[in-house]
Amino acid sequence: MSTPTEAKEQLAAQDKAATLIEALPWIQRFAGSIMVIKYGGNAMVNDELRQAFAEDIVFLHHVGVHPVVVHGGGPQISALLDRLGIKSEFKGGLRVTTPEAMDAVRMVLTGQVGRELVGMINAHGPYAVGLSGEDGALLRAERIGAVVDGEEVDLGLVGEVTGVNPGAIVDLLEAGRIPVISTVAPEVDDDGAPTGQVLNVNADTAAAALAVALGASRLVVLTDVEGLYADWADKSSLISSLTAGELREMLPTLEAGMIPKMRACLAAVDGGVDRAAVVDGRMAHSMLLEVFTTAGIGTQVIPEEK
Repeated sequence: MSTPTEAKEQLAAQDKAATLIEALPWIQRFAGSIMVIKYGGNAMVNDELRQAFAEDIVFLHHVGVHPVVVHGGGPQISALLDRLGIKSEFKGGLRVTTPEAMDAVRMVLTGQVGRELVGMINAHGPYAVGLSGEDGALLRAERIGAVVDGEEVDLGLVGEVTGVNPGAIVDLLEAGRIPVISTVAPEVDDDGAPTGQVLNVNADTAAAALAVALGASRLVVLTDVEGLYADWADKSSLISSLTAGELREMLPTLEAGMIPKMRACLAAVDGGVDRAAVVDGRMAHSMLLEVFTTAGIGTQVIPEEK
């Protein structure tokens, strides 16, 4: 006769076994495929969530998925600029990036955030390799401006990804490594020739461009909300799934912070990625729940039905 404690432990073990069995068809489906995960928000600054994220990435690796991590680092960049006495200015929701600020952006993204994440993953084994969009000419970008009150404004060294050379990533994946990519990119001119400048690019859109170039099965974007709401701030209006066409119609009405994330999901699905999802990065292991459970969480974007 088992004691109440033993019975409770057996039930907990059975629950774990049931969860593993539920995950099995999803593991079989995604094994061997590439999955691009955009890492940011609260998951990046909370120690417990950072550790959980690293564990999730290693789990994906060990069940045969090939994870590719893409990260930004807005809060960390702002903190360094403050310490250096460099004013942070935003126009149209984007950081104005002077040459002085760009030095800080490169230091933070490639030298701090990327290195920390590589270290956390590699605490579980020799898996992660850090890269920036400059390495192996991985990313190419052109400058963009912003429109504020109907007028075009200069953002400095800010760009959008216009090309991806995924060879370095493919080499790392074939060697059994986990690429961790920071989102700075060499600038190219209208003819595609390098200008010698490096640009600060949005991590959401960079992740989408990489997912398309790599033929990824999934793009997962971590965010600081539960997902996309049909009626912003009404939690009962959370949308669990929508088509690319439905999202296209909704985009102009979305809350500003969600627009780049949902545009990234749309670009990924339009570019051939099977599924894209925004997932609440404030919940430990939310990414695994989205990918490996039937119900999933967050909001997924699916292609139009043929």
